[in-house]
Amino acid sequence: MALLPIAPETSVADALDTVRQWIATEVPAAWRSAAADGPAALRAVRTAAAYRDWYPTFAESGLVAPTWLPEHGGLGVGDDTAHAIEAILAPLRLTRLNPLGLNNTAAALFGHGTEEQRLRFLPPIVRNEEKWCQLFSEPGAGSDLASLATRAVRDGDHWLISGQKVWTTWADEADFAILLARTDPGQPKHKGITYFLLDMHQPGVDVRPLRQITGESEFNEVFLDGARVPDEHRVGEINDGWRISASTLSSERQMVSGSGSGGMGRLGGSGTQRLISLARQTGRWNDPVVRGKIMRLWAQEQIRGWTNARVRAALSAGQSPGAASSIGKVHQATLNQQIQDLMVDLLGTAAVAWPATSDPDTLPREVQGMLRSLANATEGGTTDINKNILGERVLGLPKEPDPWKGKPWKDIPRS
Repeated sequence: MALLPIAPETSVADALDTVRQWIATEVPAAWRSAAADGPAALRAVRTAAAYRDWYPTFAESGLVAPTWLPEHGGLGVGDDTAHAIEAILAPLRLTRLNPLGLNNTAAALFGHGTEEQRLRFLPPIVRNEEKWCQLFSEPGAGSDLASLATRAVRDGDHWLISGQKVWTTWADEADFAILLARTDPGQPKHKGITYFLLDMHQPGVDVRPLRQITGESEFNEVFLDGARVPDEHRVGEINDGWRISASTLSSERQMVSGSGSGGMGRLGGSGTQRLISLARQTGRWNDPVVRGKIMRLWAQEQIRGWTNARVRAALSAGQSPGAASSIGKVHQATLNQQIQDLMVDLLGTAAVAWPATSDPDTLPREVQGMLRSLANATEGGTTDINKNILGERVLGLPKEPDPWKGKPWKDIPRS
């Protein structure tokens, strides 16, 4: 299998015909049939392992990232063609694997990387051959990320990295990481930071899982002790990492914005369609109060999807979503938690207790979703931080006074 014969000059109609032929030939018939019956039916016939085994077929077609150039793993088509293709693929629920690579890493490489870096890293990202994580947050630098303390010291053609990162999603599975490290502590905290691409499979990188309330270990803490990064894997100029990180942070906020965001689906639980079906199964649909709650959330979910689609359109057009991605993130955090809370309420006594086991999959899906959704207000930047971004950059409100602004990072008190 190779890239589909779709070029920038191919008409939308011809491109869609090609995609339909590819679906009929390459997507298993059982998956196509089950997808039409909804997520539950699809999960019953398409295991995660089976999907990973099949995924190279998806990647080699160029459909994973169709707007990317062929040499980067895409088809190089325009936005109109890409949107039309996505509309055909959407009912099949062909989840993009390696989302931190496709979104966060790619945003930095397209915006600030060299062509050599793009040619080296983007195709394996598309093929899911090299998985990525993000080494940004630290124990003393979460909401105030710019205060990070991980150091990078130049050693000839390499950099030596030492420090600690935390809340790193999928670090235990990652082959590479995007990394922020301080290269000049004598500059103010937003300066003196450099952006690197770190090989996770080397001495000096210690990954330790963090057990969540759901029983999963999706997050990790990472200890770095003299890990090496070649200078050719530095993105952008030395000490300019904070400016470069803006594209990554914006993509991260967009990824965790829920419906229509095109990013991570593991935000906790199902959407309002599941609420409707659960209400009918439990006999609660006849209660007008319950119906009213569900439909209010349904309306908010549609608004969230439209907002995210608008941001995605800007990204596809080569624009930065900027502060606009914070809108979806703030909206999503509250909305998803309200949906999952109502899900558990509809489940009733079945949400109160379940057999004791260390296997998180034995939790009722609704309970697991509610517990996971507790992180929504924190991941992708806390809700309060994103509200500050909206207030300052969208509404034009004044920033809070900062007595340490412009002072060298090394002189700023730290906890």
